[in-house]
This record gives sequence, structure tokens and C-alpha cells, in this order.
Amino acid sequence: MSLGKRRAGGRPSGDRSDTPQTLGVVLEGLLQQSPWGGGMMLGELGRRWAEVVGETLSRECAPAAIHGEVLVVRASSAPWAAQLRFLQTDIAARVNDVLGAPKVREVRVTVAP
Repeated sequence: MSLGKRRAGGRPSGDRSDTPQTLGVVLEGLLQQSPWGGGMMLGELGRRWAEVVGETLSRECAPAAIHGEVLVVRASSAPWAAQLRFLQTDIAARVNDVLGAPKVREVRVTVAP
């Protein structure tokens, strides 16, 4: 088996096997390679943000973007941003719990303009 780049469906790009893949495997491979995957995760986090940070904090911040394994959170002010930075390890763990997989390794906090 080639150690080359992986294609959608989880097979290496050099693998020309005629073995069919399930639709779920193919779609997951496509989502991981495309910007849609980050957008779908961001949408899920937006819907469940209060579960991640609690009701009070969810009114003062929101998930803004996902870049690879980095979640960008936008805070309403500098004091709230400081609080989020203090909690960023816990936030990453809660995000991964909510998403059901270790998708976020780092949380970066910005202040809304």
C-alpha cells in the first residue's frame, strides 16, 4: 500500500482498488478535506455554545471561525476575552465533548470591534 496522500474515502491516492466504499466514508472524507467541514462544526458549536461555556458567558462571546484544529472565539470586550483565555483549555475540552471527537486542539480569543 502506498504511503501517499489520502483521498476522500480514506484510501491513499495511489490506491486504485475497485473495492466500493460506503457513502458515509466518502462523505466524511470530503468534509474533512473541504471548508464545509469547518463550517458545519462552527454551525454546530453556534447552536450549542451555551452548553460549552454556560449561559452567562455565551451572551458575551461566540465561536467565530475554525482553522484546522484552532477555534477562534470572539469576545464582546477585553475583560471577557481575558476570562476566556483563562478558560481556553476547558473550552477546548468541552468543544470536543460537544462535537463528539477531538477536533479542537487550541482556542484563540479575539475582541469584537
